Amino acid sequence: MSPSQNPNKINQFSCIGLLNPKSPENVGSIMRAAGCYHVNSVFYTGRRYAIAREFVTDTQKVYQRIPLMGVPELNDVIPLGAKTVAVELIEGATPLIDYQHPDNAFYIFGPEDGSIGKDVLDWVDDVVYIPTTGCMNLAATVNVVLYDRLAKSGLADYSQALIQASRDNNNKIKR
Repeated sequence: MSPSQNPNKINQFSCIGLLNPKSPENVGSIMRAAGCYHVNSVFYTGRRYAIAREFVTDTQKVYQRIPLMGVPELNDVIPLGAKTVAVELIEGATPLIDYQHPDNAFYIFGPEDGSIGKDVLDWVDDVVYIPTTGCMNLAATVNVVLYDRLAKSGLADYSQALIQASRDNNNKIKR
């Protein structure tokens, strides 16, 4: 069943919140992932990233379709009806492999060179972690979480038409 044929899943949404991201390359990669995995919007706090809009890793220019907005506080922009999910490698968090993603989610990710603070962890609904040895890069973490959400959602499109529409223009290989 394709997503358009599953009326129970049509109104799902997901948003991303980034706490004081440092690297334009990471934010560019996150924007590309947002486009690949149907994220509705991306918010960020802090001044380090600020106006750096040269998304060298967002080769699909997703920022033209998906809003990327700087905000003072992420808890001021929680979408109505969204469950907040912090992604952090901390004791007491739920392993991502066991996590059931909410239909409407606002995923919160910490900075590349730090952790999500207790002030944020106090207002989120859930905390999940990716069981890895060592911590992952911010953009890689976002990609893994969004892929896991899609894989568990029942909305993944496995059609040949998706492959044809999504692959690089130079790739015409068939098996």
